[in-house]
Amino acid sequence: MAEVTEAQVLAALGTVKDPDRGTDIVSLGMISGLAIKDGNVGFSIEVDPRRGPALEPLRQAAEKAVDRLAGVLSVTAVLTAHRPAPQMQGGAQAAPGPAANSAPRAAAPKPAQPKPAVPGVRAIVAVASGKGGVGKSTTAVNLALALAARGLRIGLLDADIYGPSLPRLMGLSGRPPARDGRTLEPLTGHGVKVMSMGFLVAEDTPMIWRGPMVQSAIQQMLRDVAWGELDVLVVDMPPGTGDAQLTLAQQVPLAGAVIVSTPQDIALLDARKGLNMFRRVDVPVLGIVENMSYFCCPNCGHRSDIFGHGGARAEAGRLGVDFLGEIPLDIAIRETSDGGTPIVAVAPDGAHAGAYRAIAETVWQKVSGEGGRRAAPRIVIE
Repeated sequence: MAEVTEAQVLAALGTVKDPDRGTDIVSLGMISGLAIKDGNVGFSIEVDPRRGPALEPLRQAAEKAVDRLAGVLSVTAVLTAHRPAPQMQGGAQAAPGPAANSAPRAAAPKPAQPKPAVPGVRAIVAVASGKGGVGKSTTAVNLALALAARGLRIGLLDADIYGPSLPRLMGLSGRPPARDGRTLEPLTGHGVKVMSMGFLVAEDTPMIWRGPMVQSAIQQMLRDVAWGELDVLVVDMPPGTGDAQLTLAQQVPLAGAVIVSTPQDIALLDARKGLNMFRRVDVPVLGIVENMSYFCCPNCGHRSDIFGHGGARAEAGRLGVDFLGEIPLDIAIRETSDGGTPIVAVAPDGAHAGAYRAIAETVWQKVSGEGGRRAAPRIVIE
């Protein structure tokens, strides 16, 4: 299969017009961060912050235009709204001029601005997936508990505003107390500090919010919560590549992202999009976890690969990221999660907890830098 070229991608994007300005998004200099690897294409569309919420159809049209190219396996486009619209002297907005007729080109990259850290938090790790139903929240919870079992100070943030599940998974309920009428105290479960929108609204209340409200809620749960001193804040992301993911990636310095997928092709396709999104916004991808990797009958011990097996490992190798481990489809994991006593907490010495601890160990080595340190030599006196 022939490799897709930058010229082909830009030509395809040149057919997509800004709905307000009537000129294609390449000529307007709206494309940045274009990257192509093994048929996977990613890029950013830079827009005026005031127009960002209304331009989701433009983002989708850009993805579809590139996806039609032969040889393209996946396309990830993200809207970035950190650059103001071009201004002329006197404050007037610049109209498309001769540059609109120039050859298509990607906008020049801008120097990255430092992102303010969350006070007291040493590292923030996002647990994400491209689609729902792959066990991402269960993985996030057990990863957090496995890190805490290592003796680390751990926080757990539920960034899934529309479908918060951490209160049930962690066996927590009640409204977090406010220290000063503004700063919330996180609840604590199994030795981990937890904050979720699920603590603030009834479990069956739908969150009918637009993007800016979601962004504001995530910002508040990051910065208006008394997290204290944490070694790692694990963030359970909503599925997909939307407002929550971009808010987190652009507003705080993420130490890395863990991608959760099941083995089958359709889940891996969406996981690939999630992975590419984090790459586009310069967030290190720590690796891929294959959840529901296989099923062993509790009665006879027969193993069945219900969703296939090894797809996430193969995908990790193809995309050049680490494979962190595989978690089986097991009734004990499901029952303990539904009961608010995750498997790492209720059966810390079991095989399933051991699998989560191995993943946690690798994640901690990556975000702390311990994995690259060599142990000091021992002096043995005989």
